Amino acid sequence: MHVLLLSIMEPDSPSSWLGVEFRHFAALQALADEGSFGRAAQRLGYTQSSISQQIATLERIVGERLVERPGGPRAVSLTEAGRLLLRHAESIVARLQAAQADLHALRAGEAGTLRVGTFQSVGARVLPEIMSRFTSQWPKIGVMLEELEDDAIADAIENGAIDVGFVLLPVGDAPVDTQELLRDPYVLIVATDSPLARAKPSLRKIAEQPLVGFRECTAVEPIEASFRAEGIEPRWAFRSNDNPTVQGLVAAGVGVAVMPRLTVDAADPRIAVVELGRLVPPRIVAIAQHRDRYSSPSARAFVDTALASCALDTLAA
Repeated sequence: MHVLLLSIMEPDSPSSWLGVEFRHFAALQALADEGSFGRAAQRLGYTQSSISQQIATLERIVGERLVERPGGPRAVSLTEAGRLLLRHAESIVARLQAAQADLHALRAGEAGTLRVGTFQSVGARVLPEIMSRFTSQWPKIGVMLEELEDDAIADAIENGAIDVGFVLLPVGDAPVDTQELLRDPYVLIVATDSPLARAKPSLRKIAEQPLVGFRECTAVEPIEASFRAEGIEPRWAFRSNDNPTVQGLVAAGVGVAVMPRLTVDAADPRIAVVELGRLVPPRIVAIAQHRDRYSSPSARAFVDTALASCALDTLAA
C-alpha cells in the first residue's frame, strides 16, 4: 500500500498536478515579467516569502526546477522547464481571465441566452427588424426563438419556458406585464378576379361567399364575433392556421378570407387586399414578460428594441 501511494504521488504523475492552483501560475508569470521575487510580490499584492513558497510548491508538484536563483542583485530567470510551463500558464491565466469577464458580462446581462416566444405572422413581418437591431447592440446574447400558437405564449412565459414573448391582447389572467407594440387591422383577401376586389363590401356581402380562415385561435375570435354581431353565420370552406395555406386557397378561388394584415403577403399577384375599416376590430400585438420574475438587462433591452421598432398604429387602416 505504501509503495502504491508513493507511486501515485510521483511528481510527474497526472494526479500530482491536481494540486496546481491559479495563484501558482500567476506567480510564475509575474516572476518572469518582473525578474525578482520582490517586484512579483508587489505586483500581485503578496509578500515576497509567499511568492517564494508558491514557486517552490509549483516546482515540487511538477518535479522540475523552474527558476534560476542567482542571488545578489542579479535578476532571477526561468529555466527551460520554467519557460515551457510559462507558455501553458499564460494560456491558462488568459482563459481564466476570459471566464471571469464572461461571467461578469452574464451578470450584467451582456452575455448569455434570451428565450423569445413568437407566433407566425409576427415572426415573419415584425421580428426580423427587431432582431437586426437587437443583435447589433447585444452581440454576445444568444437569442433562442420559439414559434408557438399566439394563445400559448403567455402560458410559456408563466411557466418559465421563455423569457419574453409577443402576445395578442388581452391575455387573460396570466401573470404577465404587457406593452402594446402595434395594431394589426383585419383585411379581406380575395382572388384578383373576384367582384369583391373592386368595392368595400359589408360583412353580409362577405358572408355570401365561402370563407377560408383560421382554426380556433386568438385571431379568429374577432372575426366570428363581428359576424355574430350582424346576425350572420358564415360558411367555412376550409380552416388552417398556416397563413400561406389560407392565402393560397383564396388565390385558387376556394373562398375569401378575413385576415390580419400581418398574415398577408400583399405582394402576391394572385390576390387582392380589400380594406375593411372598422368592420372588424384590429388585433393588438404586445410584448410580454413575467410580472414577478427578475428581468435581465438583455430582456429589458429586447423589449425596448421592440418598442422602438414598432410605432403604434403604423398598421392601422
